[in-house]
Amino acid sequence: MKEIVSIILIGISLSMDTFSLSLSIGTFTQAKKVFILPLMVGVLHFFMPLLGNLLGRKLINLLSLTTNKLLGIILLALAFNILYHYFKEDKSNFNLSIIGLLFLALSVSIDSFSVGFGISALTNQKIIASIIFAICSFLFTYLGLTIGKYCSNHLGKLANFLGIVLLLILGIIHIFK
Repeated sequence: MKEIVSIILIGISLSMDTFSLSLSIGTFTQAKKVFILPLMVGVLHFFMPLLGNLLGRKLINLLSLTTNKLLGIILLALAFNILYHYFKEDKSNFNLSIIGLLFLALSVSIDSFSVGFGISALTNQKIIASIIFAICSFLFTYLGLTIGKYCSNHLGKLANFLGIVLLLILGIIHIFK
């Protein structure tokens, strides 16, 4: 029981960055993306810990840029792109292609890759742990997009601006973490 509770708590903590990001993206995105992005994030949160477990810690030593800094750079680039469209048009219409959604899903799933390095110390049931991670990340991403869309419909440009500010803050936090 303690093992399952620990895995669920890890799954929730892995989902917090995707929740924050999807909350801000939800203020810009279209309805059809409300299911595609959570599905991609969930699938990647399933495979990334398994891949991390297979490859081990040696890969991290090869990267000159930490995963937090990489995620921070991606979030800042996304924030500046949205900010550009915020001032360019009357109504921001944030469109991501499938490749863009995949890249975004990958950027919030990198942390689950590193969790895979140590998952063997917590459980022998790596597949079950990965399923829990996938469910948590799917639900939190969907919830963030839904809440973000609701805020956008009711608060308009203020919600868009708050989404930009949230992305900037998250980007800066990840770069200096």
